[in-house]
Amino acid sequence: MNTVASIGDTVGWFLGVAVTMEGVLRWLGENDLALGVALLMLSVIYCPPANAFLKKRLGISIPYFLKIIVGLLIVWLTLAEGAIVEGYYPEMFY
Repeated sequence: MNTVASIGDTVGWFLGVAVTMEGVLRWLGENDLALGVALLMLSVIYCPPANAFLKKRLGISIPYFLKIIVGLLIVWLTLAEGAIVEGYYPEMFY
């Protein structure tokens, strides 16, 4: 077993589950269907079986830098929406 691949798979599973949980919470807990479904669809890019499927069937692989950029955008979106809900930027959005 390759150590680098197993660490990458572990991180991929962790991020995939974390983004999936965030999507489910947004969808069901906060009644934000669009963001929840979008996060659920984006969570697929982090799961190792999805990467293997894309590589085998379509011959493409999602590069790590793209996964990092998408992850940072998800964190930024999640924190920004939380700040708006908390009322930190009321004059900008109301």
